[in-house]
Amino acid sequence: MPEPLSDVVAELRALLLGSGLRRAVAAGRRRGAEPPAWRRAELRPVRLKSGLRLQEVRYDERAAHTRNLAYPGEAACAVDDLLDAAWGNWHVDSAGGTVQVRVTKSGMAQVHRAPAEVQAAESDAAPASSVASDVASHDRLKRWLLTPDDPLFGVLGADAAKRRQVDAFLRVLAGELDAVAGRDPLHVVDLGCGNAYLSFAAHRFLTLGGRDVRLTGVDLREAAATRNAELAQRLGATGAVFVTGAITDAQVAPGDVVLALHACDTATDDALARAVGWRAGLILAAPCCHHEVAASLRSGVPDPYAVLLRHGILRERFADVLTDGLRALLLRLVGYRVDVVEFVSTEHSARNVAIRAVRTDAPVAPEQVAAYRDLVSEWGVRPRLAAHLATELTDRHGGQW
Repeated sequence: MPEPLSDVVAELRALLLGSGLRRAVAAGRRRGAEPPAWRRAELRPVRLKSGLRLQEVRYDERAAHTRNLAYPGEAACAVDDLLDAAWGNWHVDSAGGTVQVRVTKSGMAQVHRAPAEVQAAESDAAPASSVASDVASHDRLKRWLLTPDDPLFGVLGADAAKRRQVDAFLRVLAGELDAVAGRDPLHVVDLGCGNAYLSFAAHRFLTLGGRDVRLTGVDLREAAATRNAELAQRLGATGAVFVTGAITDAQVAPGDVVLALHACDTATDDALARAVGWRAGLILAAPCCHHEVAASLRSGVPDPYAVLLRHGILRERFADVLTDGLRALLLRLVGYRVDVVEFVSTEHSARNVAIRAVRTDAPVAPEQVAAYRDLVSEWGVRPRLAAHLATELTDRHGGQW
C-alpha cells in the first residue's frame, strides 16, 4: 500500500544518518516536479585518517563530484539537501535490511522493505516491477563486487562483457588484500595501463571499501595518460595520476599493489621485476603475447619433444605455458607465494590467465632452485625476468643467473 511521503522521508533520514548504513542511491525524477540538479547521488560511510565520514558522490552528465562529510553536522545537512530534492527513487541498504522507495504520480511512496535475514534468499530474484530501472535491485546485484549499474561503467563505456571481466579481476584482487593490510594510503600502480579500465575499477572498489587509495598509471603513450587523466576527473577519482614513460624507468613511487594487465611480451617481465624491486605486497599480472620464448623454441626443441612441437600452434601454446611457469617459479625464488589462475572465461578474453603473487619472504627449498636450473638448461632459454632479477637471485641462492 502507498504510504505518506513525509513518513517515508523521515524513515530514510534515520537510515541515512544511522550507524548501520552501507550504501544509498537516489536516482530518477518525480513526475510533474522540477528535476534534481544531479542525475544520481550516492551515500556511504567511509573511514579515513580523519575518522568516520559520510561520502557523498553526485553525478552530472559528465563527471562525479565527491565530498567526505563530517558527522553529525555536515552529514545531516547533505542528507537533508538530498531528501528535499525531487528524486523519484531511493534505494537504501543498511545492516537492518534494504528499503526501496518509488514516489508515485500522486506524491505517495511505494515502499518495499526486505529485512536483512531474507536478503540472501532474494538475491537471485528479479527486481520488483514497481521499482524504476534507475535504481536496480541491490538484492539481485549483491553478488557483484561493483554492481553493473555503478557509474564507473557508464563513464568508461564498458559493455556487459567488460563488466564481467572487471568483476572477475576484482575477485582475484579481493582474495589477497590481507597482504597489504595496514598500508595507508594504499598505492596501486598499473604498469602499462593502456585504457586503465581495470585500474580504475580497482581504485573504485578499494575506495568504496573505505581504503585511502592512490593510483598511478604508467604508459608509453602520452595520449593514454591524457585520456586517463580526463577520465579520472570525470569519475571523481581523487589521488589518481597518470604518467608517460617506460615500465623500467618511469618516475613512480614504489607500489604496494602492482598491476600489469596484458602488457605485451617481455613488458610483463619488466613490470614483475619493477614490482619485486619495490617489494610490493601484491602483484597481479595478466600476460599477453609470449614472443621471447616462442622464438627460442623455433630455433630448436630438445628431444623427444620436437615431434610434439613441430606444429606451430602447439609450439605457441607451449611457449605460453613455459614462459608463465618460469615467471611463477622465479617469483617464488625471490620470496613470493604464487598462484596462476584463470580469472575470466575465454568467452570474454583469450588472454585470461593471471599470475597472482603475494610477498611472504618464506624460505625456498633447494629443490625449487634446482628445478628452475634444470628447466632453463634443457630448453635453452634465459627469461628476461631472470636477467632483471639476477642480482637478487644470486644474493639469495648463489651461482649465476
